[in-house]
Amino acid sequence: MDINKPIVGITMGDGAGVGPEIIMKSLRNQEVYDICRPVVIGDSSILNRAQQFIHSDLKVETITEDQLGELSYSYGTVYCLDLHLLNEDLPVGKVSAEAGHAAFEYLAKAIDLAKKQKIDAICTAPLNKEALHKGGHQYPGHTEILADLTNTKDFSMMLSAPNLKVIHVTTHVGIIDAVKMINPERVYHVIKLAHDTLTKSGIEHPRIAVCGINPHAGENGLFGYGEEEEKIIPGVEKAKAEGIHAFGPLPADTLFFRTVRGDFDIVVAMYHDQGHGPVKVLGLDAGVNITVGLPIIRTSVDHGTAFDIAGKGIVEEKSMMEAIRQAVELAPKN
Repeated sequence: MDINKPIVGITMGDGAGVGPEIIMKSLRNQEVYDICRPVVIGDSSILNRAQQFIHSDLKVETITEDQLGELSYSYGTVYCLDLHLLNEDLPVGKVSAEAGHAAFEYLAKAIDLAKKQKIDAICTAPLNKEALHKGGHQYPGHTEILADLTNTKDFSMMLSAPNLKVIHVTTHVGIIDAVKMINPERVYHVIKLAHDTLTKSGIEHPRIAVCGINPHAGENGLFGYGEEEEKIIPGVEKAKAEGIHAFGPLPADTLFFRTVRGDFDIVVAMYHDQGHGPVKVLGLDAGVNITVGLPIIRTSVDHGTAFDIAGKGIVEEKSMMEAIRQAVELAPKN
């Protein structure tokens, strides 16, 4: 056992979706054990069922919280902190209040362990928002649960794909509400989060490109009702005054191409689809979701529960593998 390797808590997500399969497929890779000490927070019964779906013979071993720092974490054994919330007869590929509640509890347990420094980072498999709500937890998604349970007010979602990183001013709200929520202070804080995150990762002076809201970033008032001037420019100017290399607002229709080309290090998107669309075009199976601004490290796959292919053993684990790698990269170093 190498105690210098971070312990990464992998939450199982919605047990009726592809989460258990991508976890077990990822843990078939020796690389995971070379870089970290992985532990699944979920249900052993569901992981064993996933074994059948992917035709694997890994051993699933149930552990307790007190054992986390004492295990060998050797390849071939998947350690599961079993919360005993789901049974193997849970219907596959269907929305379930039971699975939604369990997904919340896995994450809540992981957050508690991270706050107590019993694990070094959290990597989350996907949950289903409808199931989450049916299970009694009225959150838009993982990000908001993490913020609430860590009492974090200033946070954002960052997506990472090959040659492109995107951070969001607003996420899981309707487009009309998103425009209402955008304001100079929020824009400034997201620019600052982007700057601080990239600086910590080793980029000394990150170049931060800020999207406009309207086509052509309003084109000096030709489109929209002055949203760029009212809601975005003051936030950009405040960041610039602090020495942050922020640019914009710039037209979103060319900005993502320019960033992939290498002109910028990260894009500040104003709303969900403005940022998510370009990332997913670059590779749905390789994108990673990172919540920045939290007191703990959290990464995630950038895809959903994929109920339509759950239980078939055909889901790709590339995004989960990359999420684990990035959790290790961001985890506190001993």
